[in-house]
Amino acid sequence: MNRHTQDFSYYKAKLQEHIEASFPERSGDKRFIEQRAKWAANAYEGAFRSGNAIHKCDEIADYILFENLHFSRFDSIVEVLNYEFSDVFDELDYRDFALKILAECDAVFGQYELTDDFAYKTDYDLLYTELTGFISLWLEKNGIR
Repeated sequence: MNRHTQDFSYYKAKLQEHIEASFPERSGDKRFIEQRAKWAANAYEGAFRSGNAIHKCDEIADYILFENLHFSRFDSIVEVLNYEFSDVFDELDYRDFALKILAECDAVFGQYELTDDFAYKTDYDLLYTELTGFISLWLEKNGIR
């Protein structure tokens, strides 16, 4: 196996793991995952050939691999469930419920410019509060299951 193929497989697996954990709604987008993995592998290879240190090559490849995949709507919903609804849900149910209502939360998320660093901005607190209210109303109307 040549170095490029090995790197591609590594980046593909790394991205797939991240997407399954934080962006499960995109886990079926094989084309996106493969394209990003190819870009990351190529970036690593180019950085390496340019004489960069291994840690710098990894940094460059990871930047490309995870671009616009740092802030997760899904993770935000799971966080709200964990901190605000722990008395309603079993911890094992957070992911399933978050997936269930993710698309329905689009109107809440649509009010914000969701950049990679959004979780560190003051608007995140507003989003968190709005998600809490949305989930409360959703549960009143629809119940847990």
